[in-house]
Amino acid sequence: MTTFDEAVAPPAAGRAHVIRTDEEAVETAARLAAEFAPGAAERDARRLLPRPQLDRLSDSGLLAITVPREYGGADVRADTLAEVYRLLAEADPNIAQIPQSHVVYLRVLAQQGDARQREYFFGEALAGRRFGNAQSEAGTRHVQDYRTRLVPDGNGGGYRLTGEKHYCTGALFAHWVPVLAQLDVPGEGDRLHVAYVPRGAPGLKVVDDWSGMGQRTTASGTVRLQDVWVPAERVVPHHLTFTGPQIHGSYAQLLHTAIDVGIAGGALREAAEFVRTKSRPWFESGVSTAAEDPLLVQRFGELAIAERSARALLAEAGRAVEVARHTLTEEATAAASIAVATAKAVADRACVEISSALFEVSGTRSSLEGLNLHRHWRNARTHTLHDPVRWKVQHIGRYTLNGTPPPRHGVI
Repeated sequence: MTTFDEAVAPPAAGRAHVIRTDEEAVETAARLAAEFAPGAAERDARRLLPRPQLDRLSDSGLLAITVPREYGGADVRADTLAEVYRLLAEADPNIAQIPQSHVVYLRVLAQQGDARQREYFFGEALAGRRFGNAQSEAGTRHVQDYRTRLVPDGNGGGYRLTGEKHYCTGALFAHWVPVLAQLDVPGEGDRLHVAYVPRGAPGLKVVDDWSGMGQRTTASGTVRLQDVWVPAERVVPHHLTFTGPQIHGSYAQLLHTAIDVGIAGGALREAAEFVRTKSRPWFESGVSTAAEDPLLVQRFGELAIAERSARALLAEAGRAVEVARHTLTEEATAAASIAVATAKAVADRACVEISSALFEVSGTRSSLEGLNLHRHWRNARTHTLHDPVRWKVQHIGRYTLNGTPPPRHGVI
C-alpha cells in the first residue's frame, strides 16, 4: 500500500490538442486504442499503472470532448461519447474506466456550475487536466449514504472538508479531485454538494490500496480528507441535479455500459485470434484447423450475436440520451434512462459470457498464466459489479408494464 500526497501529485498538463468534431473524436479514440491494446496484458499482469497512456489521452484532447461549444469544446453527441469509450475499453478497460468520473463531474458543472465555474473548469479540461472522483464511502448504510462533510470556515470565504472515500477511480492520476459531501443548508438541512479540490491541496491524501481481482490498474483506492480548505467558488450544489428531469444518471451509466461492451469486444477479438493462430482442431471434427470446426464456428456465431446486440443497444441508448440532453422533459429523460438500463443489462451478460467462453473455445492452452487471457473475465466480473442489473430490470419492467418512470438518481 502506497500513500501519494501533494509531493507526488501529477504535474500540470501542457497544452492539449482541441478536438473539434464527433468524427475526429472517434478517429482519435480508434488510433489511441490501437496504441494501448498491445501492452494491456502486461500492464495487468505486472500492475503497471497507465500514467503514460493517460497523459496521451490528455494530450489528444479526448478528455475535453464534452466541453460545451460556447466554452471552446466539441460538445460531442452522447452516442459519439459512448463509442469513444467502447473503443478505449476494447483495448484496455482500465484506461477507459479511469476518466469515466472525469466526464461525469464535467457534466455536473454543465448542469449546476455558474458561469465563472464553468469557464474556469472547462478551461482546465481543455488544457488536458484530469478530474478524478472521491464519491463512495465504506461502512455506511448504503451506497448513497455520505458522511463526508463541508463545514463553513467561519470567514465567509470557503469551507473545511473532512471525510474518507473509497473506490476513488481516477483520483491517483487527477489534477482535480471532485468530492461528494454533505453541506448543512440553512432551512433545508443536509444537501449534497461537489467540492472540486486540487490534487495537491494540504490535507488531501490518495492511497493506492486498490486490490481488486480485475480492473487492477485503475488504482481505485482511498482518498482521505483532513480539514481540507475549499474556497466557495469551487463548490457546486449537486443536489439540485435531481429536483427535475435529468440525465446525470443515464449519462454516467452510458459510459459504464460502453466499458462493458468494450470488454466483450476485446475478449471476442482475442478469442478469435487465439483459435485462428494457436488452437488445434478436436480430433473428431475431421477438419485440419480449429477455425474450421463447425461447433466452434457455431459458438463464435452465438458470441458475435451477443456482442453485436450489446453494441447496437449501446448506440441506441446513446441516441436516447442525446435526445433527452436537448429536450430535458420527463418523458425524454425517462426513456433515456430505460434505454441505457436495457443496454447495460445486455452488455453485463455479454461481457461476462464472452470473457468466460474465451476459454471454452480456445482450449486448455488458453488457461496458461503467462498468456493472461483471464484478465478479460476478471475485468468483466469486476466492472459489472458497479450497479446491480437486477434493479435495472425492475425499473424496465415497471416502465414497460405500468408506465412508471425510473427514479431520479445517479445510477439509472
